[in-house]
Amino acid sequence: MTATDSTPPAIALTDLTCGYGEQVVLEKVSFAVRRAEIFFIIGGSGCGKSTLLRHMIGLQPPLRGSVRYFGRDFTAATAAARKDLLRTFGVLYQGGALWSSMTLRENVALPLELLTDLDRREREEVVALKLAQVGLAGYEDYFPAEISGGMKKRAGLARALALDPAVVFFDEPSAGLDPITSRKLDDLVREIRDTLGTTIVIVSHELASIFDLADRVVMLDRAAKGIIAEGDPRRLRDGSDDARVREFLNRRGEPHRQQEGPLS
Repeated sequence: MTATDSTPPAIALTDLTCGYGEQVVLEKVSFAVRRAEIFFIIGGSGCGKSTLLRHMIGLQPPLRGSVRYFGRDFTAATAAARKDLLRTFGVLYQGGALWSSMTLRENVALPLELLTDLDRREREEVVALKLAQVGLAGYEDYFPAEISGGMKKRAGLARALALDPAVVFFDEPSAGLDPITSRKLDDLVREIRDTLGTTIVIVSHELASIFDLADRVVMLDRAAKGIIAEGDPRRLRDGSDDARVREFLNRRGEPHRQQEGPLS
């Protein structure tokens, strides 16, 4: 989006204060995510990454401030407007968050049943398309317990894509995955952005994924209760004036990714 473009960003947070009851976790967080951008929310354990995500997708109401999607206020929306806005984004939770008693077909069909008027045949067509999109054609009738961790993540992604969302959120997508599988998932994320123009927001502390994928990041800090850095992670790593940012982005000892192998 250019400086003269009046099109609203995909997501805009304004002075968002997040917390639980009397406990404030983040204060006055403001940033915008551009359309078709791969945007990371990063930081150490306990800094509020997952808390911020919960507030952005409506699982927790903010104490103050607002979240807007494509110029529409999500925070103050009526129930009907909120339901409509929920169709604009999908979420891949940690571990895939699949229903263990449902097949992959049934898991992916669930948002279609809840949020669309498609009949059964139409839902089946969408399910088959989305599972094929993530490389799981032929696994429609498998249960989550019958597939690997990487496949569960892909099945969760198929469900997140079921409604053709303009935005997809990922909560620690590499958690529990080996470096090869994590790399293949990153490749799939990039392919989705490049082919569909989807805006991607990823909560992560994994440096390999951050440097492979991120167009921009915001870094949260527990003590600051907010953002301490924003921008290209490579530039922040090499040139930030904040020692906390340099230390986080120059961590040593993380495993190197291997470049070959299937996504299991």
